[in-house]
Amino acid sequence: MQGREPENSTNLMLAVGLSMAVLFLWQVFYAEPRLKEEQARLNREKAAQAQQIQSVGKDGSAPTPAPSSGPTSAQLPAPVAGGEAPKPGIQPVVPLTPELILRAREDALKASPRVAIDTPSLKGSIALKGGRFDDVVLAKYREKADPKSANVAFFSPADAPNPYFAELGWSAQGSTLKLPDRDTLWKLEKDGALTPQSPVTLVFDNGQGLIFRRMISLDSDYMFKILDEVENKSAADVTLFPYARLYRYGTPKIEGFYIQHEGLIGVLGDAGLKEITYADVQAANGSQRFEGKIGGWLGITDKYWAAALIPDQTATYSAALRLAAPKTPNSKEAFQADYLRAGLVIPPTARKGVESRIFAGAKQVDLIEQYETGLGIKQFDLMIDWGWFYFITKPLYHLINWLYKFLGNFGLAIVAVTVLVKLAFFPLANKSYESMAKMKKLQPEMERLKERYKDDKAAQQQELMKLYQKEKINPLAGCLPILVQIPVFFALYKVLFVSIDMRHAPFYGWIKDLSAPDPTSMFNLFGLLPFAVPEYLHIGLWPLIMGITMWVQMQLNPPQPDPTQQAIFNWMPVMFTFLLASFPAGLVIYWAWNNLLSMTQQAYIMKKQGVPVPLKENILRIFGSVTSLLGMGKDDKKSAKS
Repeated sequence: MQGREPENSTNLMLAVGLSMAVLFLWQVFYAEPRLKEEQARLNREKAAQAQQIQSVGKDGSAPTPAPSSGPTSAQLPAPVAGGEAPKPGIQPVVPLTPELILRAREDALKASPRVAIDTPSLKGSIALKGGRFDDVVLAKYREKADPKSANVAFFSPADAPNPYFAELGWSAQGSTLKLPDRDTLWKLEKDGALTPQSPVTLVFDNGQGLIFRRMISLDSDYMFKILDEVENKSAADVTLFPYARLYRYGTPKIEGFYIQHEGLIGVLGDAGLKEITYADVQAANGSQRFEGKIGGWLGITDKYWAAALIPDQTATYSAALRLAAPKTPNSKEAFQADYLRAGLVIPPTARKGVESRIFAGAKQVDLIEQYETGLGIKQFDLMIDWGWFYFITKPLYHLINWLYKFLGNFGLAIVAVTVLVKLAFFPLANKSYESMAKMKKLQPEMERLKERYKDDKAAQQQELMKLYQKEKINPLAGCLPILVQIPVFFALYKVLFVSIDMRHAPFYGWIKDLSAPDPTSMFNLFGLLPFAVPEYLHIGLWPLIMGITMWVQMQLNPPQPDPTQQAIFNWMPVMFTFLLASFPAGLVIYWAWNNLLSMTQQAYIMKKQGVPVPLKENILRIFGSVTSLLGMGKDDKKSAKS
């Protein structure tokens, strides 16, 4: 075995070198060109936007809108004076795409008179033209960790670069009655901003006997309450169908790393939770429809933010999570969540209305739970992706949140909860390591049996089982405690990923944002050398610490008898270092700290069981192998010269 050590080390070094070369070539010849191509596309879009903005005349008139793939306002079905429902093929009866006039957001906001939104959590405005909720800014959250950076602009108007808005309305068929649409100019009944203390009322008279009123209130956080009323002053019954929709143009930057759902989402009555990613909804038959549902909500979710339409929880509705418009060479794809309620019959001289809500803001766990219980919104807490281990993930979140409030630093809360989890599972880990320690004691005898029966596998297994029975050892006993801990490990990992409290939360030293990757890189000596490093070479100090602790922990175990397995074990920390370099720093800190605690725990139990801790020997063996390998190279050169 000793004679093969240099050969195995050579193979290991070659494997590491080739893997590094493949990774580097992949980044240089595939990933980086793709990034440059995407940047070029974005630059072309910006140039087109600038050209469109320049085409605005001196009189302030807007350029001609790009053609929409959906029906125009003139093509919408007209109301009927009876109980006839809109045909299923045209639900919801609203345009599927807005005017794609890509102007600066500030200029787009000036295109309509507005009523201001002013609360501790939200700033912005509601457009009086169309009555759209298309200007929502999150007052408590910023785009970057820098406290001077801009606040997060959540909703944007239809003619801004990234349209994202909510709207409510009425639909009907078979009549010439004029209903409010995207061009309707609502009147503000009383001047003043929308605040938690002062609701606003919008009014529209269609001139044909129908007066529409929209009363909007807003709490101190992110929940709008809307009461839409119609007063019928005509001489005939009128049947109208209330609808609501969320519209988003373009796919946002995905931050979930396939760990968290981002895209269309909803709890649709008895259909339960439905999640469709942006990619899936663009596939064939990716849109989903739901008929005759009662209770629930639907919307669009990001990693930290969400928008949701919430119908009256006792009303019947039909809903859809859909692709509003496919991607074309000249435009992005568009997504829509919408619902259409059953018809509302309004007799002459009567006034009837419907109540609904719109959530637009941050996915704060306590607030979401408060809305669910206080407003009776069915399974509203599922807006946050707790994962498969929901029953573990949620309690862990509340534990971390309590530690965060107690310690005042989210990074310290991560460290503390990792310690608590380790202590809770110490008895199980102790049993696991005890079993492993007993197996290590038998390692020499097991190797002798394998060597003696190396040509007879059946006899080898029989002799090994006799040895296990004699020593009263179950070779699988060490696996069960580890399997029990796996759900908790993944649940804790999930909590750290979805928690909005980690966003822009600082740690100590150079970590200013636990939700962002470690900003340093070993390739410029962590900022000591005066040059920038490409993003794909950002291997920060915390990922290195994680990799080193993982490698040291593996050295607590004796070397594997199979050289290939040993090479894999030696290479694994390097792989994980590169893999986790792009992950949020909070997750990497958790992993590094967990490695350190596991290493300490394993060494303690091994000493307690009287098993030698081969840490020093294994490290010296590896470095000795590398030294001998380099020495062999020098000896070969000397031999060649002689």
